[in-house]
Amino acid sequence: MQAFILFINPLSFLMLIFGVAMFIKKENIRNIYIIVVSIFSTFVLFANMAFYRFFNDFITLPILFQTSNFGDLGGSAMETIYWSDTLYFMDILVLIAIAKFKPSFIGYSKPSKIKKSTYFLVTSAVFFFNFSLAESERPELLTRTFDREMLVKNIGVYNYHLYDIYLQTKQSTQRALADSSEMVNVNNFVKAKKVEPSSDMNAIAEGRNIILVELESVQEFVINNEMNGEVITPFLNELTNHPDTMYFDNFYHQTEQGKTSDAEFLLDNSLYPLPRGAVFFTHSGNEYQTLTKSLNAEGYYTASMHANSKSFWNRDIIYDNFGYDRFYSLPDYTVGEGQAVNWGMKDIPFIEQSVEHMKEIEQPFFSKLITLTNHHPFYLDEEDKFIEEFDSNSGTLNRYFQTVRYTDEAIKVLFENLKESGLYENSIIIMYGDHYGISENHNTAMSKYLEKEITPFETAQLQRVPLFIHIPESGVGGVNHSLVGQIDLKPTIENIMGINESDNSIQFGQDIFSENQDQFVILRDGRFISKDLVYAGQTCWDKETGESTDIEACKPYIERAKEELANNDKIIYGDLLRFYDLKSGNLKEPKSSEPKLEENINLK
Repeated sequence: MQAFILFINPLSFLMLIFGVAMFIKKENIRNIYIIVVSIFSTFVLFANMAFYRFFNDFITLPILFQTSNFGDLGGSAMETIYWSDTLYFMDILVLIAIAKFKPSFIGYSKPSKIKKSTYFLVTSAVFFFNFSLAESERPELLTRTFDREMLVKNIGVYNYHLYDIYLQTKQSTQRALADSSEMVNVNNFVKAKKVEPSSDMNAIAEGRNIILVELESVQEFVINNEMNGEVITPFLNELTNHPDTMYFDNFYHQTEQGKTSDAEFLLDNSLYPLPRGAVFFTHSGNEYQTLTKSLNAEGYYTASMHANSKSFWNRDIIYDNFGYDRFYSLPDYTVGEGQAVNWGMKDIPFIEQSVEHMKEIEQPFFSKLITLTNHHPFYLDEEDKFIEEFDSNSGTLNRYFQTVRYTDEAIKVLFENLKESGLYENSIIIMYGDHYGISENHNTAMSKYLEKEITPFETAQLQRVPLFIHIPESGVGGVNHSLVGQIDLKPTIENIMGINESDNSIQFGQDIFSENQDQFVILRDGRFISKDLVYAGQTCWDKETGESTDIEACKPYIERAKEELANNDKIIYGDLLRFYDLKSGNLKEPKSSEPKLEENINLK
């Protein structure tokens, strides 16, 4: 059935747009129209194919507006395009040849009105037949799924894009129509979710500098692991056993299409990113209650350090809105010969120069460093290779271990330079993986490395990324097995720094160290991980055995995940935080020209 749906789902759209040619009387214009439509439909198919190979996802309308990112995609994008892909465009050449040489065995007769009507009735019938089959396979497909792959499988890439345009139009009107009354239900949901933060960890690092490192594409499976007998991350392995380091081995990334920018958004806001596009682009002008602003209020100098173009992911705009005092971007770094690879400056010189910048910043400071070397397509210069490649059928996975190993060496340099600079003792160092590096497209190779089948359950487990919280001379180290996610970073950092602003803030995360922490992680695409169950691939899995189990066991959690994500999206799409006063925990008083709402009451 699924194969049959895949076969018919492009037909209704293609029949519709090609059928328009029946209304064009002039032959040359009709031929031009057919060729242009063929080029357009082929390009849409080709673009989605290349995008899927790279991101394991399909293009959305918000992604197309992120044009400032495209220039940096070069080398990575080329890795996903093959010479054989030219076959996608062969039909266009055939059509051009037919139009030019007009072979005698091909003719055209003007269709009658009845034939035209019949044609479009058949087109409509094909669409509704396709949709009814899709609904029978995946009930409530258009209203209850975050899975774009499932949409494309069932309604086709072309109808999917029409649906995407509809969603974008709908969502663009939400802010204009939103009012403060919507904030009441959202606030009640958030308040019910809050837990008391840990008293033992409260203010344990108060007054220290915060040095936070986003580890590009580093996944948890490389920690304390080997590849062909070679240790992958020797320094990070040492940290997991350090008496001043808390290491979390069940920490999940919760990013979507925004990847690294989504990880930053989760950190600063304790809100989920959006299911389509990147919040950094689509809603950069919203009002946010950020970690950065909380630290600013405590007298911290806040800076982000990333040796890339300042406009990439729209950072120069969003950072200003988030409250950063300074963004150290590419012009603030000296990239010498041989110091750049993949998407930009190598991690070791980046780390070295970033520490020099930190030495000049007034303390206490919050400094966020974003590494780059461990980025697809994972190439390295020979002198930077500390281990050999893996030997699978995936060059991406083979090279990945080498770039992870290089990043590990860069973190070792970071600790050494911080100690030499005198910054180490009065700082707290937090490091976490921003998102996966190896997508599902490389499951065959991953299966060889992990020596087991990669099921949807295993894929969900591979969304774990490392989290290190290192507090020098604290003696609070150890491996923590709590089930947590990136959305929990903001309330955790605020608690260990002694900041109480989170009491009133609208956020979905919880203090990682709280005794009442949920032990429930929601991924942005609707998958979830609980203490006993995992929901992935539309299937409920027993976490202990890794085997599928009765879907009824997962249904309450499925609804809970959908409710939480829906409330989150209301906040972002409607820009609801503009109606909320963080200090008082109340809705803001309406302007004198607006009627006062009955719901404008104390919400604490």
